[in-house]
Amino acid sequence: SIDLGIDLGTASILVYVKGKGVVLKEPSVVAFDRDTNMIKAIGEEARQMTGHVSSNMEVIRPIRQGVIVDYTVMEKMLKYFISRAMGRRAFRKPRITICVPSGITEIERKAIEEATYQAGARDVFMVEEPIAAAIGSGIDVTKPFGNLIVDIGAGTTDVAVLSLAGVVVSNTLKVAGDTFDQAIMNYARKNHGLFIGEDMAEKIKIQIGTA
Repeated sequence: SIDLGIDLGTASILVYVKGKGVVLKEPSVVAFDRDTNMIKAIGEEARQMTGHVSSNMEVIRPIRQGVIVDYTVMEKMLKYFISRAMGRRAFRKPRITICVPSGITEIERKAIEEATYQAGARDVFMVEEPIAAAIGSGIDVTKPFGNLIVDIGAGTTDVAVLSLAGVVVSNTLKVAGDTFDQAIMNYARKNHGLFIGEDMAEKIKIQIGTA
């Protein structure tokens, strides 16, 4: 069987294929035609349309703060990315491990699981983002002492203490990268009379706002 790992972020989606590594990283955005109810573009192509769309077109993020806000669009976006990641093997149903924020409700968890099945998964496994972040950074989460993990995404920040391969305590904050970008945009407008977009705010954050 084919095993995929998916980081379903508010700003971007990463798809990992076992044996190949990360094969896809694209923005979690979709260009949608309101008149025909058809999707016109997904991912990087849709992101480039931001600010250049006509009145009947809308560029939307189906995920906000780690939660699905548009189930139908989310399902189609996920199906598109899974198909691209698998390439010629797209006819086979993969086993998918998908990251979820530690603070989501059971209903939100079920919605992500169902959308992943509808997108073509044979089996779906969920892992909380702090655990995935810890394993990805090389921490041995099975040891009997605490590890404090802070995972800052675009929509949410997950803070968790891990020990013995489990989450001891965790919290999900709705303050993350998007909040930082908005603060930079507001600062530039208020103090310099300069209007900048999200892309420029992101570049400023990366260049001068990182530790």
